Amino acid sequence: MNLFRIFTLLLLVLSSSNTLCAMGKDDIDVKENNPSKNTVLAIEPKVFNFETSKKSDKFTNVFSAIKYDENTGYGFDYDTTENATFTASGLNITKSTYFSVKIPEGNYKVKITFATDTKESNITVKAESRRVMIDQLSIKKGKPSIQEFNVNIRNSFIDNSNSIKLKDREKGDLNWDNKLTLEFLGPAIVQKIEITPLDKVTTIFLAGDSTVTDQDLEPWASWGQMIPQYFNTNVVVTNYACSGLALSSFKASNRLQKIKSQIKAGDYLFIEFGHNDEKIKGPENTAWKSYSDLLVEFIQVAKDKGAFPVLVTPTQRRSFNTDGSLNQTHGDFPEAMRTVAKKMNVPLIDVTEKTNSMYEAWGNDASKNAFVHYPANTFPGQAKALEDNTHFNSFGANEIALCVIQGIRELNLPIKKDILKQTPNYDPKHPNYFSNWTLPMSTRFEIAKPDGN
Repeated sequence: MNLFRIFTLLLLVLSSSNTLCAMGKDDIDVKENNPSKNTVLAIEPKVFNFETSKKSDKFTNVFSAIKYDENTGYGFDYDTTENATFTASGLNITKSTYFSVKIPEGNYKVKITFATDTKESNITVKAESRRVMIDQLSIKKGKPSIQEFNVNIRNSFIDNSNSIKLKDREKGDLNWDNKLTLEFLGPAIVQKIEITPLDKVTTIFLAGDSTVTDQDLEPWASWGQMIPQYFNTNVVVTNYACSGLALSSFKASNRLQKIKSQIKAGDYLFIEFGHNDEKIKGPENTAWKSYSDLLVEFIQVAKDKGAFPVLVTPTQRRSFNTDGSLNQTHGDFPEAMRTVAKKMNVPLIDVTEKTNSMYEAWGNDASKNAFVHYPANTFPGQAKALEDNTHFNSFGANEIALCVIQGIRELNLPIKKDILKQTPNYDPKHPNYFSNWTLPMSTRFEIAKPDGN
């Protein structure tokens, strides 16, 4: 190579180097500020230390009840700063306390160190819109407990020109507020919170209606927000279900497109619809036409990405006949889903059948305890009795989640291995009873019924 060519190559290298060096912050696309772009900078782990006796420059030290602020990027939320008290041992939880951290969309492992100064204590942790992550963990005095779980943080953006069309009532939900919120229901001591981005994790996507979605406020609940507690940290649950949606409106609101943009080989797509699909009028809007056709389309989205589709028949409504049997309110829709599952050779969890057995085992009266049935003045501002035979409270939602977990076991799906070993086997013909339910309620309430019925 002659000297002229060498000199020319050197000029090209130097020119490229100078161009890169001259790029400022405005030239770099950061997902946190512009989620529609493709270039993403690495997200650093966040560590919050609450032990005043262990101050360190390596962590973010939180020794006072700082209120959440977007500029600070962390703090105590939802008017619970007065519940946050500190000692040398850490953050003392005695009442419901919310702690929020501003982080971009993604999957995260949350690692929390707990302790107690009393003889024995227990702690419940809910994430985002009341997803149960830790249910009444027992902590012994002098023996700190380190717990880990995975949380999905999402936004509505898909690409430069598309986003999920959120309902107005969703826009204030914790699931869509661009931060991670943890609710602690004590008593216990929180010493450290570590939040680490996850690059590779098996994701269970949920597509469904009000019986599946993360209900943001008490006393409403759905199985999608109860099921994360039963999986280990090889799995994360991403719930795009929404109250009032059918397969068609789920697709029209771009939720299926959002899933398609994220789902990858080895992930799962659980699909449960029926409650709202059966209300759509028109000659094409039947169980055997539009409903079945859309189920095939949803299934194909997962298959095209190498993911596993799983069909879930709709939960039964609480509607008893005079002889104590359950009224079948879903018509042909469960059978149509079963037929699609056979045609497409995909696994199906028959929650319709399981909930039929469950409600009949409870009977007309005891089954009310699984639904939002509460006398007047049970909750603040509730002047009239709540009597909802479609939507569950936390107890009922958890029973449905156990049905889904049992279905995973019966189908021998690969994620069966990621179900926590302490999760009991479940027989819907012998369900649990409300008298043994002790999960503490969150402090945020809503009297208005979710969309759909």
